[in-house]
Amino acid sequence: MTYSDFTLERVANEFDLEVRRSSLFAEVTPLVMSHWLEQTLALTRQFTSSSASEKARSELIVMPLLLEIANRNPGQFAIYSGKNLEVDRDRGLVGECDFILALGEMTDIITRPICCLVEAKKQDLEVGIGQCAAQMVAVQRFNQRRYPNLETIFGCVTTGEMWQFLQLRDRDLQIDNRLYFINEIPLILGCLQTILDFYQPSLINT
Repeated sequence: MTYSDFTLERVANEFDLEVRRSSLFAEVTPLVMSHWLEQTLALTRQFTSSSASEKARSELIVMPLLLEIANRNPGQFAIYSGKNLEVDRDRGLVGECDFILALGEMTDIITRPICCLVEAKKQDLEVGIGQCAAQMVAVQRFNQRRYPNLETIFGCVTTGEMWQFLQLRDRDLQIDNRLYFINEIPLILGCLQTILDFYQPSLINT
């Protein structure tokens, strides 16, 4: 069993989570896109369609947005793509993660993870939520052993066109009751920036 085998119900039952819908980013501030991002997304529209693979959407839509945030926060935000994260094989907390976002600069191994981002298969966000929640539990347990100050974990499930965010604190799993769409890029960037801003600056360099 791996992360992709989990449904939301199974994650909740296996790890005794309280699941609820809430407004995670009620006061999010939209960020103006850089000229680079505008040009990049305009170019990607020529190469993406409803039939594009998850890999194509990841490379052409998701990664540019993550790079935009990384560029706005130099040295504070690391992006790990396609990394295997094994935390508890016996409980299924093992497998490859589409993206793990972490505090600080890039290193050879994952350190200080704060957010899991999952590419929804077959453009089905609901299926992706279970996988994302399982990865968030794994990151939470990873941090409990290594970075106990990082108690709150964020998550995101995306098709490239649609984005939905999650937050895990202790056993409380909140799923944002709002979806963000590709025509709301400034708001999506604002959500990603809010996630990074949630953590105290002192944690980024420790």
